[in-house]
Amino acid sequence: MILTVTLNTALDITYRVPALRPHASHRVSEVTERPGGKGLNVARVLAALGHEVTVTGFTGGATGRVVQDRLTDTPGVVDALVPVSGPTRRTIAVVDEHTGDTTQLNEPGPTISAAEWSAFQEAYVDLLASASAVALCGSLPPGVPVGAYAGLVRAAKAADVPVLLDTSGEALRRGVAARPDIIKPNAEELAELTGSHEPSRATQDARRRGARAVVASLGEAGLLALAPEGRWRATPPARLRGNPTGAGDAAVAGLLSGLAERLPWPDRLARAAALSAASVVAPVAGEFDRVAYEELLKRVAVTAEVTAA
Repeated sequence: MILTVTLNTALDITYRVPALRPHASHRVSEVTERPGGKGLNVARVLAALGHEVTVTGFTGGATGRVVQDRLTDTPGVVDALVPVSGPTRRTIAVVDEHTGDTTQLNEPGPTISAAEWSAFQEAYVDLLASASAVALCGSLPPGVPVGAYAGLVRAAKAADVPVLLDTSGEALRRGVAARPDIIKPNAEELAELTGSHEPSRATQDARRRGARAVVASLGEAGLLALAPEGRWRATPPARLRGNPTGAGDAAVAGLLSGLAERLPWPDRLARAAALSAASVVAPVAGEFDRVAYEELLKRVAVTAEVTAA
C-alpha cells in the first residue's frame, strides 16, 4: 500500500458563486464538502488510479468526525488517522464561476500536544512496515516541531520506504536536509528554499541541499524535474479553465504512483502533468476528470534537457 501523511487534515468546503465581489453578499450556487489537506487529496487521486492507500495524520472534534465519516465513503482509502483533543480545521474555497478564479481561506489547525505527537510517531513507524512509498504533505499544525518532516523522512529511509516531501517554508528547509527521494515545491516555494527565481538553477540548488530528485510545479509551464538520471520538462498541451486548488496534489499522486510502480522518469512526469491539468476541471480538490486525463496523457510533451544532474 501507499501511505500518505497529512499532519494538518481539514474539512474542505467549496462554495461556487456566479461572481465574487468584495464587500458584497453572495448567493451560493453549489456547496461541496470533502476530507481535505494535501495528503488526503493525494490519497483520493491514488485510489481513483487503482492503488491501495492508507491515510494518517491527526483528527479531532466534530469536524474530524465528519472527515472520517466521509473517508469511509472513499473506495480504496484506509483511515489510520490519530485522534487528538483539538478540532480538525476547515478550509474554505470560493470559486468565481465567471472568471474561474478561486479564493482560499485556511484555518490554522488544532494545537498538538507532546503526547499526541509521540503517539503519531509510533503509529507512523508501524504503518511504514507495510508501505511501498510514503508522501509527507502540507503544513504543520501548531505544536508540531518545525523539524517534524525531517524526522519522518529519516524514519521512512530507515524502513527502506521511498519518500516524497511536499511542504513549504522552514518545514521544507529542515526536511530536505534529511534527503527525501523527491521534493515537489511550486515556483514560489522553490524560490523561498533556494533564494533563486530561476527554476533550472533553483532545482540544482535544492538537490545540493539534500533532495535526491526535485520536481518543480511551474503552473501553466508544467513540471521541471531534476534527478540523478537527468533533467526533463513536462508541458501540458493547453491551459484548462477551472479550479486549480488541488492541482499540485494531483501531480504528487502521479509522481508517487510512478515511484511505487518504478516507472521511468518521463512516464512519471507525463502522468503527473496530465493528472494536474485534469484536476483543474474537476469540481473539488482530490478529484480529476478521467476523460480529460486520458486525453492529456497522450499529449503531454516530456523533453529531456542536456545538463549535469
